[in-house]
Amino acid sequence: MPQLQIPLFPEGTTLINLNIGFLRQGTTLTYVYGSLPVFTHDVDDLESFRMFTSQLYINGSASQAEICRAFGVSKISVLRSVKRYREKGMAGFFAPRVCRGPAVLTPAVLEQVQQLLDEEHGIPDIAKELGLKADTLHKALRAGKLRRPQKKRPVPATVRRQQ
Repeated sequence: MPQLQIPLFPEGTTLINLNIGFLRQGTTLTYVYGSLPVFTHDVDDLESFRMFTSQLYINGSASQAEICRAFGVSKISVLRSVKRYREKGMAGFFAPRVCRGPAVLTPAVLEQVQQLLDEEHGIPDIAKELGLKADTLHKALRAGKLRRPQKKRPVPATVRRQQ
C-alpha cells in the first residue's frame, strides 16, 4: 500500500503550492519537492529559472497561476518559456541566440573600405564609390571595425635644423 509523504519544507521556504517550494540561500535558489531538493541554480541564472518553471508546468507539478504568483512573473513570460521548452527542449534555453550576420559590411567590404582608408580617401568618397551610406562607415569606425590611418606629421623645423 502506498504511503503518503507529508511535505516538510525547510525554514524560509516560499511555497509555490502545497507540494513544491523554493528556498533562497545567498545567491542560490533551491527548489524543494516535498522534503527533497530537486533543482538548484544561481539567482541570476534566468535561463535555468525559465527552464525549470516550464518543466514544473509541463509535468503538472505547478500551474501557470501558481508560478506567476510565487515569482512575480507575467503569464506571457511563462507561456513563452513553456512554448520554447516544448519546441526545443532543455537545450533551447541554453543554445546561443541566432542572429543574422552583417548585411552591408561583410568582411570583404570591410577589407575594401579599410584599404581605401589606408590610401587616405575620405569617408564620403568611399561611401559614394562603394554605394554605401557614410553613416554606416562612421558607425563602423566608432565600433572599431575600421580604423583611420595614422596621419603623417611633418617634422618640426627645429628638429630639422639640429640634424
